[in-house]
Amino acid sequence: MQLTLEFGGGLELLCDSVKIHNVDVSPNNEVDKFTMKDLLVWVRANLIKERPEMFMKDDSVRPGVLVLVNDCDWELSGQLDTPLEEKDVVVFISTLHGG
Repeated sequence: MQLTLEFGGGLELLCDSVKIHNVDVSPNNEVDKFTMKDLLVWVRANLIKERPEMFMKDDSVRPGVLVLVNDCDWELSGQLDTPLEEKDVVVFISTLHGG
């Protein structure tokens, strides 16, 4: 499954400063459904190069990280249970900034 992942608000620094990633992921469960929970596990294992604790807390994103799936807040579509489909665009934006 082809997905586009975008990181902003400083999160791109955890991925070698690359903001946009075109990735190919495969469902690894029996129902062939790929969810945001599956994607976060994949991102932690394959894209995050340093300080994964700045991106994730337990099995979800840290508080302060806005997640959009096809320009829709994931809180409206089921958060971790949000199903993903071919060509979806998932955006992660940190809303917390140091100063």
